[in-house]
Amino acid sequence: MSLPQTLILVLYFFILSILAIYGWHRYYLVYLYMKNRGRAPQALPAPRRDSLPAVTIQLPIFNEMYVADRLIAAVCEMDYPAHLLEIQVLDDSTDETREIAELAVRRHAARGRNIQYLHRVDRRGYKAGALEAGLKEASGEFIAIFDADFIPPPDFLMRTLPHFAADPKIGMVQARWGHINQDYSLLTKIQSILLDAHFVLEHGGRNRAGCFFNFNGTAGVWRRQAISSAGGWQHDTLTEDLDLSYRAQLAGWRFVFLPDVIAPAEVPVEMNSFKSQQHRWAKGSIQTCLKLMPRILRSNQPFGVKAEAFFHLSANFNYVLMSLLSILMFPAMWIRYNMGLYEMLLIDIPLFAAATLSVCNFYVVSQRELYTDWRQRLKYVPFLMSIGIGLCVNNTRAVLEAVFGNQSEFTRTPKYGIERASDEWVGKKYHQSVGVQPIIELALGLYFTGTVFYALANQIYGTLPFLMLFQVGFLYTGLLSILQQYTGDNVMLKAPEVAK
Repeated sequence: MSLPQTLILVLYFFILSILAIYGWHRYYLVYLYMKNRGRAPQALPAPRRDSLPAVTIQLPIFNEMYVADRLIAAVCEMDYPAHLLEIQVLDDSTDETREIAELAVRRHAARGRNIQYLHRVDRRGYKAGALEAGLKEASGEFIAIFDADFIPPPDFLMRTLPHFAADPKIGMVQARWGHINQDYSLLTKIQSILLDAHFVLEHGGRNRAGCFFNFNGTAGVWRRQAISSAGGWQHDTLTEDLDLSYRAQLAGWRFVFLPDVIAPAEVPVEMNSFKSQQHRWAKGSIQTCLKLMPRILRSNQPFGVKAEAFFHLSANFNYVLMSLLSILMFPAMWIRYNMGLYEMLLIDIPLFAAATLSVCNFYVVSQRELYTDWRQRLKYVPFLMSIGIGLCVNNTRAVLEAVFGNQSEFTRTPKYGIERASDEWVGKKYHQSVGVQPIIELALGLYFTGTVFYALANQIYGTLPFLMLFQVGFLYTGLLSILQQYTGDNVMLKAPEVAK
């Protein structure tokens, strides 16, 4: 075996081993969740209305003409004494959203709501800057935050605030996201499953085990003192919520995750919007990792808390490894086949299984915890795994931008007010451009198509399930991005049971 061939195989198995370690970590999160079932936060009685604190609700928006009015209307229906509730519409918009939001504010102010419209011109600090500017004028002891695509329930504050009263060291309470349009398409269904697992198992497992977890930027309530004591909103990362969360917990504040308090939201219906969101989250998490991990490791936190923080904040580095693995899979297969190294299949297939089966288990458990019809939802798991692989080009770019300090603006995820299967987004504003990235994804999809044929021709059947995950993932993400951008069509978008 030549030196280049040896290097290819060594790198290939090294990458597989790292991915398998992170795969086993998913099993560990499920273990934490199950082990600590008895430590799940319990619902607390609603506080007496004569002892309620002052609350400020902040609504940061930017060019959200299709959902701004819906958000403001929902928040103004909050079941809370009007004299104790302040609502801030923090609008950085540059389009028609400004007139829509201003009109909604005036309409609800005429009904007696204490609601203010605050508009910035420069967008300094983006969302974090808007929250920071609003906080300077806020009067509430507690700060609730909702993004533009949310429809918070009227009892949201009455169900979250009791946890602050029960423990003065509670700095933030996070609710679970719901999905008002999860049945709209295959893409929205997959996103809902991804988010369900993130909240139920990641937040639930970490919170129950006493580890750090993060505020998700929306659908949560902060104790104002926790924000200020942790250094306030900072805008040197794209995930200001993750950054503040870790700084607050390092400062001694504890967080609570309430899986039974649900704030419905709209998930992206367009592939390019979904990619934009994932890019921001991936880049911001790596920026936060580089910023705070040294401080976390130097802290006096228990080893388990530090280890879990490491896996949490570094997880997106795996996308770089996935991209490298995608390139190496065919050469590694070819080398082993031509040299008769079939026994190596006994190594990489278990490593692949450790990574992929842990993903299956992770999402199966989350669906079983939430839905009575969870078995019907399992058919989406293979597509979920494929799309997760298909995102590796998009998110690798995000990780590399973070590592090399390439600054970019906070690109908000476009929402179109999609609630029903009959709603349309085609022809509306805010579409994301595709660039060259989908071409790379399509090329990788064709590359894996050739690899699948090679495996079939040479009867290397054990690799086919894994190869097809890569093939479908890259073809789907690349082709759907191009179709939606240039044809404005819903081709490949509707789920089979939703399409008419």
